[in-house]
Amino acid sequence: MGRRGTAAWAWAFLLLLGCAGAVAAQESSIPVPPAAAAPREDGQWVMPAKNYASTRYSELDEIKTDNVKGLQVAFTFSMGVNRGQESAPIVVNNTMYVVAPYPNILYALDLTQPGAPLKWRYDPKPEAAALGVACCDWVNRGPTYSNGRIFYATLDGNVVAVDAETGAEAWKTKLGNVRDGETMTMAPLLAKGKVFVGNSGGEFGVRGWIQALDEKTGAVAWKAYNTGPDKDVLIGADFKPFYESDKGQDLGVKTWPADAWQQGGGTVWGWLSFDPDLNLLYHGTGNPGPWNSEQRPGDNKWTAGVFARNPETGQARWFYQFSPHDLFDWDGINENVLLDMKWRGQDRKVLVRPERNGFLYVLDRVSGEVLSAKPFHPLTATTGVDLKTGALIHNADKTPQMNRVVRDICPTAPGAKDWSPSAFSNKTGFLYMPHMNMCMDWENVSANYIAGTPYIGAELRMKAGPGGHRGAFTAWDIAGEKIAWQIKESFPVWSGALATAGDVVFYGTMEGWFKAVHARTGELLWRFKTDSGIIGQPTTYRGPDGHQYVAIIAGVGGWAGAVVAGDLDVRDGTAAKGFVNAVRDLKDVTTKGGTLYVFRLP
Repeated sequence: MGRRGTAAWAWAFLLLLGCAGAVAAQESSIPVPPAAAAPREDGQWVMPAKNYASTRYSELDEIKTDNVKGLQVAFTFSMGVNRGQESAPIVVNNTMYVVAPYPNILYALDLTQPGAPLKWRYDPKPEAAALGVACCDWVNRGPTYSNGRIFYATLDGNVVAVDAETGAEAWKTKLGNVRDGETMTMAPLLAKGKVFVGNSGGEFGVRGWIQALDEKTGAVAWKAYNTGPDKDVLIGADFKPFYESDKGQDLGVKTWPADAWQQGGGTVWGWLSFDPDLNLLYHGTGNPGPWNSEQRPGDNKWTAGVFARNPETGQARWFYQFSPHDLFDWDGINENVLLDMKWRGQDRKVLVRPERNGFLYVLDRVSGEVLSAKPFHPLTATTGVDLKTGALIHNADKTPQMNRVVRDICPTAPGAKDWSPSAFSNKTGFLYMPHMNMCMDWENVSANYIAGTPYIGAELRMKAGPGGHRGAFTAWDIAGEKIAWQIKESFPVWSGALATAGDVVFYGTMEGWFKAVHARTGELLWRFKTDSGIIGQPTTYRGPDGHQYVAIIAGVGGWAGAVVAGDLDVRDGTAAKGFVNAVRDLKDVTTKGGTLYVFRLP
């Protein structure tokens, strides 16, 4: 080889190294879930969020972008209740477990038999009184599995443990009081031998809390309130929040008018995550009560934010408030996705959170520092987040007032994104968000507290946001802090999302379409029309035959679908706290339902 040939070869080799380096650098920028919080794929789906990191991602890849169009129904199952079906089907040891809305019957289906026949059913017999204080339909967000038992909450405020093999009740612990307006709709999280669960009822002036129960016995291990004095909130020497606004003694009292914290809301009805390496439990806190912010001057700690707690003691480590002195019912209960990534050249353990206020937050989950807060929804109510102070910056023109209608507030009361959980793909580094594109007109009115009755103090009417579509399904590039692609939907996207290693992402629409889209481009690859609108959480698993299956429960309802599930009068735009005004036409495109659908390739 001559000198020129040697030089050419060397240049080509350097180019190859450069390309490889660029690819490696690109790959290294993709966030990854911590291994301890997201163990390797075993073909099961044992909790609604898939894992402690809440990625809702499966490494199963039999279903791919080039064959998903062949998906067919493998079997169906009637849930027996035509109300909002928000639950996730879970799969353990060749058995599928599904929980219906009230009366919260738990079903076990035998996946080893054709058609997955019923193995057993468990009826917790909840109190009917819970129906009168259920804020937003009679929903349940799913069961979870641990050590041979299925655990879930009932609408009337009980947590139950059921033998996974036989359906026999192991224990049942009463936590909530429906006569005060407390209900329970969330899916529990199991970790460190404890069951973590919180209450619903912020619209009834309850005082929010999270509790830990002994997994074996159901006995209460600890209880932390989210309003009130430090001793009740479990704030002590270990509490080291990042921002000055969260430092001080008894802020859960001092940032409220006298005694208002006792009916202050801050319920824990959304999603929990857990980092085994840091030994920290992450949970959000709901809106303060009442919605009328003029009746509760102050930051209203510790509502509309996220806590990091020691799971064994409940002691708080840090707190960050997404929406201090919440003006618009922006509960802070959304999913907390735990990832590790390079951020500005440094290795960071982060918590990714698409928030109701319309910002996609990236927080340092060790300290609670906000690293990024970028909008993913059209905004009029706020203009940004001050990263130095962590403060949400409001547009004063959109501040609600008594006896005055403030128009075109964006996002709306259920936020840019409500509880419907996102999914994260280990392959693309994108977060796939089901959310809304809606605004509202709002007027503060006087609210009076009477135990067990609504405590709101606002009249509102929701409407479509810019562009006229009311929903969107968005892929967010976490490292790039931007939208990668977006699908506009006619109605709010109220279902959860599922991402898979086959580069296929699943979600459902309120018209009843179950869709599969390309994880990298958003291209529609397949869809199936179910018998009702979809607000449930899709999951996937490896069946006993070795093949990959995908499951979803269809059944319109929840806050967004109350107009159908609750037979509401479409002429009343204030019904369902103003949601009916935005979705009057939902009755024209879907009906009540309650059916589990399971799909596989032929």
